[in-house]
Amino acid sequence: MKVGFVQFEPSFGSVDKNIEKAEKLIDSADANLLVLPELFNTGYVFTSKEEAMALSEEIPVGKTTQALMRIAKNNHVFLVAGLAENNGDKLFNSAVIVSPKGYLGTYRKIHLFFEEKLWFDPGDAEAAVYDIGQYKFGAMICFDWFFPETMRVLSLKGAHIVCHSANLVLPFCQDAMKTRCLENRVFAVTANRTGAETRGEKFLQFTGKSQVISPNAEILCRAGSDTEEVKIVDIDMEMAANKRLNEYNDLFADRRPEFYGQLLNKKNKEAFQK
Repeated sequence: MKVGFVQFEPSFGSVDKNIEKAEKLIDSADANLLVLPELFNTGYVFTSKEEAMALSEEIPVGKTTQALMRIAKNNHVFLVAGLAENNGDKLFNSAVIVSPKGYLGTYRKIHLFFEEKLWFDPGDAEAAVYDIGQYKFGAMICFDWFFPETMRVLSLKGAHIVCHSANLVLPFCQDAMKTRCLENRVFAVTANRTGAETRGEKFLQFTGKSQVISPNAEILCRAGSDTEEVKIVDIDMEMAANKRLNEYNDLFADRRPEFYGQLLNKKNKEAFQK
């Protein structure tokens, strides 16, 4: 399966321009699954909740999701892309998932970073997994990587690959994702943005270095820190179906959830013990 990322520098507030740029990059790619950055269509550094709301869209009827469905159909590719979701009186930092046949689902970011807490509501549901042929993938967004439970839940739900839309500013994630993949025996595609945004007195520099990581913690491909590019790698998804480390150890079979009580609440304890 050919999977990869689209890395570029969005222009703040220029939704049509950002969609057009992403489409041009995707049109040059030969892939089954591509991941775009967090908030790829709007940029990241909002100055007020009103501004964030004004740039948000409903899913799937908004222009960005509609454009992504068209792009996915034209290029025969699954896409995962981040945008601000308008859901009535709530505003979510979301990732939309589309296939060549149309809209599949939405993931709403659970772990909000820094000033995101001023603009967005926290995600209100567990991340789902989606079928891509005989394999499955799930989505998470940026700061979710800091919480190992996020990828563990997706992996326990059967995800072979985790699609990670991001706007990374901290220096840790790219290396930490090797551990996340190793401890869950899954692939991960981190699609980060590049460049910087200055809005008034606010300034953020983004780190680029989008990447694909294997279940063995190998960097299969990585972009530069300031390049606009698409990188695709042909992966063997069966690697993520095999949770065995050796003849005696199976990563998931060896779990001891009866001793993980501090991690579980009453509602999900039974599910994790199965």
